[in-house]
Amino acid sequence: MNSFVFKAAMPAVLMLAFLGTSFSAQTIAANSSDAVAQTAARHAKKHADFVEKRINELHAKLKITDKQSPQWEAYAKTMRDNADGTDKAFLDRAQKLSSLNADDAMQSYAKLAQMHAENMQRLATSFSALYGVLSADQKKTADKLFRNEREERSETANKAH
Repeated sequence: MNSFVFKAAMPAVLMLAFLGTSFSAQTIAANSSDAVAQTAARHAKKHADFVEKRINELHAKLKITDKQSPQWEAYAKTMRDNADGTDKAFLDRAQKLSSLNADDAMQSYAKLAQMHAENMQRLATSFSALYGVLSADQKKTADKLFRNEREERSETANKAH
């Protein structure tokens, strides 16, 4: 079950990894508030596009049927809501980072980590509901998709070291 939850949560992990690499709080905090707002707006648009691309990709690969639409829509909404909330939290932290002392900075990072854990739980719950209505073939596809993502990331990480 734990490996299933991990695999089901891969889209959120990918989103957080995307955020972590593309949304540098240190860089944004060093800019003026107008520049921060502009950078955040650009990032939010790129991130929303990334999430939509991932949602569309999964929908196509899993061959979601009309009968499965309620569970699919709940899962997709969870992905969108998690991404939106994460974007807002990162922006808020970035705007405040330059004025935070070390303890406050650590606390703000802990809040982001807690938010990530809560987002993953919501995503895992909504994915479980979707997975429960998938056909055997769709489940095989889902299993392979999530398994391959993990393997691809491991290979990429190993090449980097």
